[in-house]
Amino acid sequence: MKWHRVMVFIVLAALLGGGIAAAAHHEASAEKGKALFNDPKLGTTGKSCNDCHPGGKGVDKAAGSKDLEDRVNGCISQALKGKELDEQSIEMKSMILYINSLAGKETQKNKKAAFGC
Repeated sequence: MKWHRVMVFIVLAALLGGGIAAAAHHEASAEKGKALFNDPKLGTTGKSCNDCHPGGKGVDKAAGSKDLEDRVNGCISQALKGKELDEQSIEMKSMILYINSLAGKETQKNKKAAFGC
């Protein structure tokens, strides 16, 4: 009888743990937005948003703007030759969270590494 209870507990723990992980997978986050920002598969040119905006340079100034979704989709469709994101999608919400996270932060600049020490 104890063995059966242990197995039921293990199965329930696995199911509940998987459910929590699956739910987190379907939520918008700045981390997912950053991954998309750096993903060349967002378009068909082989480039990512980060190629034109290294470290978020330039887009940090657009953070918080009312037409940010339009700006994101404009870059995706024009510069990256990709399919626009649905404004209500987790992907778009994640991109917006990432871009808004850049506001007020000094963006990385394309600096050449110093030669030597």
